[in-house]
Amino acid sequence: MSIVAEHLTKIYRLKKRQTKTAVNDISFSVPTGEIVGFIGPNGAGKSTTIKMMTGILIPDNGSITIDGLQFKKNRKEIMLKTGVVFGQKSVLCWDIPVLDTLKLFKDMYRVSDAVYRENMDMFSEILGINEFIKQPPRLLSLGQRMKADLAASLIYDPDILFLDEPTIGIDVLSKERIRDFIQKINKERHTTIILTTHDVSDIETLCEKMIIIDNGSLIYNGTLKALKTNYNTTDLEEIIKEIYRNGETKDA
Repeated sequence: MSIVAEHLTKIYRLKKRQTKTAVNDISFSVPTGEIVGFIGPNGAGKSTTIKMMTGILIPDNGSITIDGLQFKKNRKEIMLKTGVVFGQKSVLCWDIPVLDTLKLFKDMYRVSDAVYRENMDMFSEILGINEFIKQPPRLLSLGQRMKADLAASLIYDPDILFLDEPTIGIDVLSKERIRDFIQKINKERHTTIILTTHDVSDIETLCEKMIIIDNGSLIYNGTLKALKTNYNTTDLEEIIKEIYRNGETKDA
């Protein structure tokens, strides 16, 4: 499924009639089956944009189109096609076993027994959730909880997956497992994936394209290869640091 954002703007109303423009008239598109890194410094507007793309927030101006559908008319249909993982907020039921949450999601999204078994086998094989599936999330490590959140977001085979800092604070081995899993579902299911992260290794490993925003404005939308060519270096971390310092890319 493709995503088209046109002239997205979000303004927060603060105290004493003050306002803050979190996202300022940005437009971009994500074709079906791509993994796109959506990055920017803290406070750049990344999470606000993701929340607009997932229907959590309503833009003050502009529109989001998901495979030709818009939230105003097709919210339920869009929600059935999208999965979301927020690194610092879990969709899991805190005090019941992970397995019970997955069964609940199976029933909510009317997942067939065959698809459920197939997905559970994959989650066990790649994410290793069988090691902790009978425990409640409150007893899990951060890495285990992230794997369980990924399973919950994918149990119903969504066409689009939004990942907001899915590897934050996670150990190296868990990160590797999660990256392998993301690559597998993208390759085998052609799942469109939007990834926000501060970890350059996530981008290098998973993404061919990047969207960079700063102060709510779009400052780069293109491939990693083109970005490295513009800066004449393969050191993506240094490129990103320079972009953040200058607030623009060299070809802007």
